[in-house]
Amino acid sequence: MTSTNSLSKTKIAFNTGSGEAHLYSLKKLEELGYGNISKLPFTIKILLEAVLREFDGYAITENDIKLLANYNAKSPEGEIPFKPSRVVLQDFTGVPAVVDLAALRSAMKRMGGNPTSINPQVPVDLVIDHSVQVDMFGRDAALMFNVEKEMERNNERYQFLKWGKEAFDNFRVVPPGRGIVHQVNLEYLAKGVFTREEEDGSTVAYPDTLVGTDSHTTMINGLGILGWGVGGIEAEAAMLGQPISMLVPEVVGMKLTGALREGVTATDLTLTVTQMLRKHGVVGKFVEFYGDGISNMSLPDRATIANMSPEYGATMGFFPIDEESLRYMKRTGRSEELVDLVENYTKAQGLFRTDDIVEPEFSSTLELDLSTVETSLAGPKLPHDRIILSNMKKTFKNSLTSDDPTMGFSLAQEKLANKGIYKNGREIEMKHGDVVIAAITSCTNTSNPSVMLGAGIVAKKAYERGLKVPEYVKTSLAPGSRVVTEYLKEAGLTEYMDNLGFNLVGYGCTTCIGNSGPLPEPVEKAVKEGDLIVAGVLSGNRNFEGRIHPYVKANYLASPPLVVAYALAGSVDIDLANEPIGKDKDGKDVYLKEIWPTTEEIAEHLDNAIRPELFEKMYSDIFESETWEKIPVKGGDLFEWSDESTYIQEPPFFIGMGDDPEPIKPIKGAKVLVKVGDSITTDHISPAGNIKEDSPAGEYLKANGVKKKDFNSYGSRRGNDRVMTRGTFANVRFKNQLAPGKEGGFTKYHPTGKITTIFDASLKYKESDTPLVALAGTQYGTGSSRDWAAKGTDLLGVKCVIAVSYERIHRSNLIQMGVLPLQFKEGDSADSLGLDGTETFDIHVDDDVQAGDDIKVTATKDDGSTVEFMTDCRIDTPVEVEYYRNGGILHKVLRDYVEEDKQKS
Repeated sequence: MTSTNSLSKTKIAFNTGSGEAHLYSLKKLEELGYGNISKLPFTIKILLEAVLREFDGYAITENDIKLLANYNAKSPEGEIPFKPSRVVLQDFTGVPAVVDLAALRSAMKRMGGNPTSINPQVPVDLVIDHSVQVDMFGRDAALMFNVEKEMERNNERYQFLKWGKEAFDNFRVVPPGRGIVHQVNLEYLAKGVFTREEEDGSTVAYPDTLVGTDSHTTMINGLGILGWGVGGIEAEAAMLGQPISMLVPEVVGMKLTGALREGVTATDLTLTVTQMLRKHGVVGKFVEFYGDGISNMSLPDRATIANMSPEYGATMGFFPIDEESLRYMKRTGRSEELVDLVENYTKAQGLFRTDDIVEPEFSSTLELDLSTVETSLAGPKLPHDRIILSNMKKTFKNSLTSDDPTMGFSLAQEKLANKGIYKNGREIEMKHGDVVIAAITSCTNTSNPSVMLGAGIVAKKAYERGLKVPEYVKTSLAPGSRVVTEYLKEAGLTEYMDNLGFNLVGYGCTTCIGNSGPLPEPVEKAVKEGDLIVAGVLSGNRNFEGRIHPYVKANYLASPPLVVAYALAGSVDIDLANEPIGKDKDGKDVYLKEIWPTTEEIAEHLDNAIRPELFEKMYSDIFESETWEKIPVKGGDLFEWSDESTYIQEPPFFIGMGDDPEPIKPIKGAKVLVKVGDSITTDHISPAGNIKEDSPAGEYLKANGVKKKDFNSYGSRRGNDRVMTRGTFANVRFKNQLAPGKEGGFTKYHPTGKITTIFDASLKYKESDTPLVALAGTQYGTGSSRDWAAKGTDLLGVKCVIAVSYERIHRSNLIQMGVLPLQFKEGDSADSLGLDGTETFDIHVDDDVQAGDDIKVTATKDDGSTVEFMTDCRIDTPVEVEYYRNGGILHKVLRDYVEEDKQKS
């Protein structure tokens, strides 16, 4: 093997198309004998380039380079440090991230350091996109009304973000009403390749890589850009220049062949891929798509699949850069110079895909012939539970009485005929399966012109046949960027969408994040009266229990054209493949196939929808907004915290923190706060939606003078730990086995046996210095990369979670908040060990703990008998051990900054 000095030889010149630049050559590294790099998956090559470029012999060593250069696909081992090129945030997760940065500055001052040394070290973009709610719909005035309500509700948060924009370097904010972060990233923020000046004066080109505080950051993988979602805590560390420590991943190759059939959409393909990959098992792995079928896919189609990576459980779903990537960049207004740089760099670096490229070596593979994909939906509770359109009616009927926790509603037979009466000038009988929310929403599909145009064509044909949407259906259109409404208008389709009630309600996540707004009073009354299982149909990526709306229990993901179709049908209790969707103005049956768009009809408008001047126009003022400019800013380098604020509070994480961490000690005498089953999502743990008036969070807000109409959502109040801690485990559909028969944030307070709120129980446990434990089943923490799911767990006093398995981001976030994640040994679970949650737990962890250790747990029952069992310590890397030792990742970063400041002075 050559010496480390030879690594400098990997820096070579190349022609960018408009001049000379340098790159750190993977081909040269292979020539130096570091491994068979040309056979590596594209994703591993990009990680390898990052460690090669950032090699300093200290934070990133030659061993890190060797580890990736000699990547063993079948059995990857080790951990590597990864420094992304940039970070993206959305406002729900971005506000607490900026709150933490502000709190770090306050802590730095208290600890004698320089507050302004707390500053993003890489470019950071925050897009305000999660706060708009569908208060008004079905009217031309809906957009303006909803925007005004958004500004009114969130003015305090927006003042804070504007302060952050002024106070921090390398920090930009895209104002409200400009689009969804992932679509804005895809269409504008992403560069493909970055350049920087090095100490020797040379310009070095390198791949655009990122992490984001939203799990759907992966959408950018469709453009060949390496990036994935992380918790806000981890993103903050990356912003502060800390490498992300990650295990070398398995890379699953998914081969795509053929082409989609007539009438089948990118959404149908995405739901099929999601189901296949979830079944294959890709949690914590990279997925890389290959095969000549990719060449038959548009870039928006690829981005739709990449967006859903969290739903199939992968860290990301990657499509390498190819000719289509370059075409897309040109058509979305990127400069000719940038596109040339991307092409020349990726070809020189061996990162450019062609159909005849040598197939990389993957950890495992699976294959899909695109021509076999069928029209589909997914639901009613999970995004990977795919349903073929022709099976929808039967599947819904079965779900009503099914006891399957992810597919059923356990409805008693005598309630199957329940009815509710919708009264609004006239009476309409409502039943199970009626669609009360039909939302074209979310970055997943609104970024894709083919399905958006398809929805407009369905609306046009339906309107011309005289079909109408039943008045109990709440319809909405919330695109991911302003480009969408422009091309729909230019295609002459907007008026037809409006005529069916799909008026523009805002540019943001809306329904997909739980901001569906209130149901009309007559609808809510009918649903309650009949105790109905009603449905939402949305073009989003999430349909978890309690997420869309508290009274809408069955939620289905579908393509935008299908959303329009189900809105017209008014029910999911229908076979749209064979039964008429309705009757035309002449009383004749109308079938879905008669109003479904053809490929040719969509193609007529497609070229017009993606053209440079449209994107250049819409993105020319992306960082500007009249309402944004009017928001006042107060405070300088330090934020002025206010005890009166119900939106922004200094979190307690760093208050009273010492310069040095305490030794790790055993957890003794712990009681169980929650015991849950499988597939508990971060929505269950930390809901984003409505705050109930009689909940601990609601009571807190009322006590602070906030009226119910101004509660806003949990997501909008993530800058206030006092709301969020009270809201932890407070999802209306959360089922704690310690409070059987109840839904919501309840538990048993063991000393008295009384059922009380989880928050109130945690306060009582704190009074007696009793540590707490959570017991869980499989896939604990699946769903959004929600840092408050870990923060709230920590602030409730939970010191340890013991689960059968974890979703990647939540496990990481628990450690980053100083909560110990343990995993039952293979074959074990709380139930198999006879644990009912009433036991007292002793967890035998100490200061010598290492990544992956076996940790003994002793559970003592009330009668004095004990259950001893071994668990796997899911602190996976040595760096994570240090985070846990310090009480969290930001505690470690803060101590490092303080020490660095002391050395400078």
